Amino acid sequence: MTAKDPRPRGAQRIADDLRAEIESGAIEPGEKLPTTRELVAKYEVTGETVRQAILRLKNAGLVTSRQGGGVYARDHPPLKRLGIQRYDKAKWRDNDEVAFIADRVASGREYNRTDQTQTVSRVPATREIAAALGIPEGSEVYARARLVKEKGQPTHTLTSYYRPSHVEGTRLVDPTPGPAGKGGGFRVFYELGLEPDHMTEELRARMPTPAETEQLELPPGEPVVILKRTTYTADETVIEYALGVHAASRFSWSYSFQMPDSARDQAERQEP
Repeated sequence: MTAKDPRPRGAQRIADDLRAEIESGAIEPGEKLPTTRELVAKYEVTGETVRQAILRLKNAGLVTSRQGGGVYARDHPPLKRLGIQRYDKAKWRDNDEVAFIADRVASGREYNRTDQTQTVSRVPATREIAAALGIPEGSEVYARARLVKEKGQPTHTLTSYYRPSHVEGTRLVDPTPGPAGKGGGFRVFYELGLEPDHMTEELRARMPTPAETEQLELPPGEPVVILKRTTYTADETVIEYALGVHAASRFSWSYSFQMPDSARDQAERQEP
């Protein structure tokens, strides 16, 4: 005799079960989910309960409706948002693979350079931006605000702030859609003798503002991932402070790195 599932027959239970099937591959990308009638019979619930379960999956970015009826598992996984590898100098210094394109390549997805658009303006530095760039609060900085899309759907925004003395008259203040010329912004700094050497990234999640919901075309209830990035030269000069807002369901964040061994490093430094 099969044991009875102790969980209540509610929308969350149905959503959890379907999510598990999607994430395990039991329901494959692009495959149609069971119909409302089938789920009503299986879980002994009302049609409204099933609709609430499907809505939760839509809000999580796991399923989509199609014209003509039916709900389907999304036909491709979230984009890989690479960690260290997206900033490989060989990509932008020696070739033309800027960071958002590196993510698309790693995800096996098509892209156009014009998937990125931007507006450029001079704005007074807030306390946060001023502290990051090491300048007085209220000083004018360049703000290069990018919106990135995939097949017309926004994935994220990224606004970089620069000292005017670093970027005035360069490709970084050109609002033409696409990266700032071959190799993008990091290539510009490299050519200026301000080669990017290392950076710090901070991530946190929160619910979006109404403006972010509209700009990123977010479904109700979807959170965003906030990125704060500070880029330095080898002599610790800050050349960029960036703030990004990412639709949480449209990315998976991937990091590969060598595990540190500070005890070994310290011992090596102490060797005669």
